[in-house]
Amino acid sequence: MRDYIRKRVLDVGRYILNTESTVRQAAREFNVSKSTVHKDVTERLPDVNKGLYRRIKRILDKNKAERHIRGGEATRKKYKDKVG
Repeated sequence: MRDYIRKRVLDVGRYILNTESTVRQAAREFNVSKSTVHKDVTERLPDVNKGLYRRIKRILDKNKAERHIRGGEATRKKYKDKVG
């Protein structure tokens, strides 16, 4: 793995750990695609730092479990803004 990728993987992992952000938020912060962030934290991170991966995995699982709530809130806000 190239050094710049290894650095990004660790930086993205630490960012998600510190902010409990979603993959989408991390992608926006690091100016990469959601696919890149997902690959970094699910496939590359275990090879680079297993302990960090385990902690990130819990955050990603929590975010995944809550995503339907965030989606519903976004839709509600969208239509509330159109009507009001």
